[in-house]
Amino acid sequence: MGFEWYTDFVDTSYEPSEDDIICHFAVNSELPIEEAAGRVASESSVGTWTTLAKLPERIKKLMAKVFRIEGNRISVAYNVELFEEGNIPQFLSSVAGNIFGMRAIQGLRFEDFEIPEVFAANFAGPQFGIEGVRNLLEIRDRPITVTVPKPKVGFDAKEYAEIGFKSWVGGIDILKDDENLTSQPFNRFEDRLKEVMKARDKAEKETGEIKSFLINITAETYEMERRADLVADYGNEFVMIDILTVGFSALQTLREKCEEIGVAIHAHRAMHGALTRNPEHGISLRVITRLSRLVGVDNMHVGTGVGKMAGKREEVSQLIDICRKEWYHFKPVFPVSSGGLHPGIVPDVIDLFGKDVLIQAGGGVHGHPGGSESGAKALRQAIEACMEGISLEEYARDRKELRQALEKWGRISPK
Repeated sequence: MGFEWYTDFVDTSYEPSEDDIICHFAVNSELPIEEAAGRVASESSVGTWTTLAKLPERIKKLMAKVFRIEGNRISVAYNVELFEEGNIPQFLSSVAGNIFGMRAIQGLRFEDFEIPEVFAANFAGPQFGIEGVRNLLEIRDRPITVTVPKPKVGFDAKEYAEIGFKSWVGGIDILKDDENLTSQPFNRFEDRLKEVMKARDKAEKETGEIKSFLINITAETYEMERRADLVADYGNEFVMIDILTVGFSALQTLREKCEEIGVAIHAHRAMHGALTRNPEHGISLRVITRLSRLVGVDNMHVGTGVGKMAGKREEVSQLIDICRKEWYHFKPVFPVSSGGLHPGIVPDVIDLFGKDVLIQAGGGVHGHPGGSESGAKALRQAIEACMEGISLEEYARDRKELRQALEKWGRISPK
């Protein structure tokens, strides 16, 4: 009748070219899988709901092609010319745009993607990466420790800086804002930066170690650029960005800005659960993590596999691989393990991540019976025990901070 031509976008005999972009989806539809798959490929490339009176041959070459169907999982090949060079928002508008709203598709999961070198060449990737971050901090052979003052919001700038100082003196390497602390009336950005930097300088003199601050610059894009300049002016090494709430457009802008001023980007994945948690619909963390490395973050939260946040060990392992495996010219990203961590489960984290990880403990530091400084000491002691191949219980015999942490939390993972 001249209506649907979706199956024209299905060709299981097609062999993708070396310049195709491959996207993998899981599809849930009442339609036969071939028809549902054709809708995904059509709507995300050159198709529409009806046959057209004119379709030049050169445009036919831009038709996306479903080349693999395995159960409800499909793989789609896209001609790279469908995408503007270096434009992540346009890429997502295509392969993760209207297709999620199609009435014939009850569930759609964008699971992963592969890009050719010709597409990758338009992106710089991480400015520092794992080796660069280690060089900034002069830490070579152990995990890097991070803490967030708890409660995550409410402290004024001076209170916040004091907690940071105690944490640094206890052995924390990096103080970090949480995702919802930016510049509220009780703790303005400039005040916090000023007070924390004074505390940082004091802690460095006392410990002889380099200390740093992941200050959250999340805001409107021009304001983020202004805040990033302030951070650089104070000589701090990092900015933190809630990458999903600001969007990939803003992240790409800040990646360029941060290279100009020489600071690294710590990526927080706040809001990801709205996109990733439903296994039958949305966008996977594999996609988000891969895109983040493509744009060029230096640190990326990937979960724990053992903490309070959703995310099984297998999924976290996949994300670690995406952060660190060889991929074109892109430097590896430092994975961040966070969410319900405390000294008692540090061995589980290191077993999964190895030494190239930022171990972030908030409540697991500041909930210590001896306070923030003791909590920081306990976290470093747990890491030292793992690096020396000694059990936490044995290492804790002569270290009261670790012993007290184990007495309070044991080896249990919180829910």
